[in-house]
Amino acid sequence: MRPRPSPRRLRQPRRRPSSTGSDVTSFRTPRARTSRGAFSIAPRRSRMGDVTDAGTRCPCGSGLSYGECCGPIHVGARRAATAEQLMRSRYCAFALGDTAYVLSSWHPSTRPTSLDTEPDVVWRRLDVLRSAGGGPFDTTGTVEFRARWRQGDDRGVLHERSRFERAAGAWLYVDGELLPD
Repeated sequence: MRPRPSPRRLRQPRRRPSSTGSDVTSFRTPRARTSRGAFSIAPRRSRMGDVTDAGTRCPCGSGLSYGECCGPIHVGARRAATAEQLMRSRYCAFALGDTAYVLSSWHPSTRPTSLDTEPDVVWRRLDVLRSAGGGPFDTTGTVEFRARWRQGDDRGVLHERSRFERAAGAWLYVDGELLPD
């Protein structure tokens, strides 16, 4: 019996030299050739169906529609008011494959240069267990949660205590401690 793989939220990015001399990282995202012969990253389809419709229930499990909950945060129409709201919006972004939002909501001191997500991991459910601080008038906060995932026939739970800081009025993810389930 072989051991089950654990889901990886992050992988070390693959680096390749660019013509400008800086390192470039790549995603496992389909690329399409443009009319000028250059490659652009093709938009990734949601793994949860068409949840980006404003009336569809938000994947974060808040009970609100995507248009009332994480959708406006993802497009920058409003900021997350609490650390928990930011954590929910990040979970939703992982579930939808929106790596640009995940990176933009990461504190600059710990932010990786890129994310390489597992394309076949399906995030199934988020359970927020507890939070401390992280309110509208706090500068730091923690949120403990369990996120259930599926990858092929394998299923599992990511149990984490995440740390958040408010910088320039916006909540940002700093890091997380993996906890036993």
